[in-house]
This record gives sequence, C-alpha cells and structure tokens, in this order.
Amino acid sequence: MKVSVKVPATVANLGPGFDCLGIALPLYNEVTVEETVMPGSGLEINIIEEDEDYDLLSIPKDENNIAYKAIELLYNFIGQTPSDIKITIKTGIPIARGMGSSASVIVGGLVAANELLGKPADDAILLAIASEVEGHPDNVAPAIFGGFCLSSLETDGSVSYSKIPWPKDWKLTVLIPDYELNTMISRSVLPENISIKDAAFNIRKCAMIVDSAYRNDFESMKKALKDKLHQPYREPLIKGFKEICELVENEEDIIGCTIAGAGPTILVISKNDGFEKVHNGIKEIFTSLNVTCDIRTLNVENEGTKVI
Repeated sequence: MKVSVKVPATVANLGPGFDCLGIALPLYNEVTVEETVMPGSGLEINIIEEDEDYDLLSIPKDENNIAYKAIELLYNFIGQTPSDIKITIKTGIPIARGMGSSASVIVGGLVAANELLGKPADDAILLAIASEVEGHPDNVAPAIFGGFCLSSLETDGSVSYSKIPWPKDWKLTVLIPDYELNTMISRSVLPENISIKDAAFNIRKCAMIVDSAYRNDFESMKKALKDKLHQPYREPLIKGFKEICELVENEEDIIGCTIAGAGPTILVISKNDGFEKVHNGIKEIFTSLNVTCDIRTLNVENEGTKVI
C-alpha cells in the first residue's frame, strides 16, 4: 500500500513576522510513502526532479533525510518503529531559495505516513512533529493548512496557529534567483541579541500585518512590512534586494517587498496587476547584477496539503 500527497511551497516571515508568519503558494512537491513488500529491504529514498536547475545532490537518501525523520517520529508517537519503507519525492519547489522546500518534504512524508497508518495523529500532532523537525512552525503551518498562517511554538512542544484571511486582490510575486542560499548561512548573520526598541518595532509591525490582512487595508499593509530583526542583516546576502525595495517603494499599487523566508528569493506583494508596472525595472536590476531570475506572480494556495 502507498499514499501520495501534494504539498505547497511556503514563504515565511513576510517582513517582521520572523519565525511566526507564513503563506502558502501554488508550487508543489509530491511525496509518496509506501511499505515495501520485501522484508529486510530497509529504507529506500528516490528523488525525481521536475527542474534540472535544482541541486539534489545535497539531499540525504538515508535515515538523515528529513522526511524520514518526520515519519520516524510519527511511528514513535504510536509506539512503533518504521517498517521497511520507500519514500519518493518529486520536486517542484526550488531548493535553498527560501520557499519552504524542506518544510514541504517534512509535511509530505508525515501526512502520507499518517494516512498509511490509518490516521493515528490529528492535525495538532502532525503540526507539532513537523515543527520539531523543521525547528519552527512558520513554514509547516501553511504547508499543512494552506493560506496565510500565524503560528507559535509553545514551551511544551505544541504549536498554536491561526489561519488569517488574505485579500483576493493581493498578489504575490516571487523573484527566484539562479543561486542558492543555505538557511544556516542566512541565520548565521543574525545577531544573538537585539534592543528593546527594535523588538517593540517588530511587535507593532507584525500586529499591523495581521490586522491589515483581516481588514483588507492596503495602506496599512504598506507600513506593516518593515523589519528590524532579520532583513537588515540578511540584505547583503540577497542580490538586488535593496535596489528592488527602492524601486517599488513609491509605486501606488505595490504593497511592499520582503525577503522570502531566509532568501535569496524576494517577494513583492501588489494589488491586482500592479506588479506589471515594475516588472521591466526589476529585470534590469537583475541583469545589471548578472543574476538570472524566474519571476512568477501567484495567488495564495488556500487548501494546503492534499492526498492525491
């Protein structure tokens, strides 16, 4: 018996929402988990790539694979150890670009295995296990549930989350560059301590994001995307980020520009077809930096993980 699931890409942080805000996008990884019929065959992991530009050599194909780690925790939760299983990952989400590729694989393995076992774990358990493997819930919450999510990893290991309505006319454009940025490197540039002033700034802005989305308040959202916790430190690692933010800052139908997750993808949020006004200007910026960029304007994926 085997189960396949389809998991969306996600973009975390959205400016000030460091490690707590995330939104799902209609780009997908597919994960299939099956119990092998030959006893003693052990663990088999296969990677199928849809895009030849993705570097798959760094993905472990043994017990260190993050999908397997999530599956192992699920089996442990029900008092079992994983049987001989085969995991197949079909990649459709760019790797090491800040679009939740690792979260999607974790969630995919977990949800598929849960279906295979007869659904012993509810959504709360799945979210907690996925967050434990990923390290934070900002990507895994929207990967599981879809939409725009606010999430919090609690001290007892549980995760609280809320799905926030996202205005239908707010479009998300991802600028996916042709180079990778390892999340560990992106996190290494962050300071160990911040000032009370900067913390208070981000608390205000994060609250404004949630409120602006609920009320479909375009002007308030433009003010809310500012950040002092991670983007100022990651900016030197993201080619073109500063220039693109300056380009879109005063555009009437552009809400703002943020680093997608840990980068290097850049997210531009606009109203309706507002991005078209800056499309050529952004291409010129990347050309001047000798960066090839895949530009995609997308709606929010509201459904999350689906069994297929």
